[in-house]
Amino acid sequence: MGDLFVWLISFFSLVALLIVLVYQLMCLADLEFDYINPYDSASRINKVVMPEFVAIGVLCLFYLLTGHWGMSMLCGPYIYYNVRLYLRRQYLVDVTEIFNMLNWEKKRRLFKLAYLVFLLFLSIFWMIYSALEDDE
Repeated sequence: MGDLFVWLISFFSLVALLIVLVYQLMCLADLEFDYINPYDSASRINKVVMPEFVAIGVLCLFYLLTGHWGMSMLCGPYIYYNVRLYLRRQYLVDVTEIFNMLNWEKKRRLFKLAYLVFLLFLSIFWMIYSALEDDE
């Protein structure tokens, strides 16, 4: 039963991360269609970047502490990419370069979104598996 709660927490954490990424993509789309100015778009995106980094780090640590080594290792490349961006100081969106980097920023977030959807499907699979295992 405890494993089921671990997967439920994982599921809701991944859904929260997906919401943050979709929010960032919406801000970039609004900027592309000129519904919002570059300063507002950059400030909205930059507000949620660090919470996203912290949330995926906590989720990976949660996997490690609960003994789910495979899922923790699958979070590894995502964390490595975020740490690399942070160390190179490329994790924030620059207001003056946002139009030049718009396609790159959208592609980067779409790749992150696809990776998190993959992790979400794995989490759903293991949640169902542990629920059926507890039933027996």
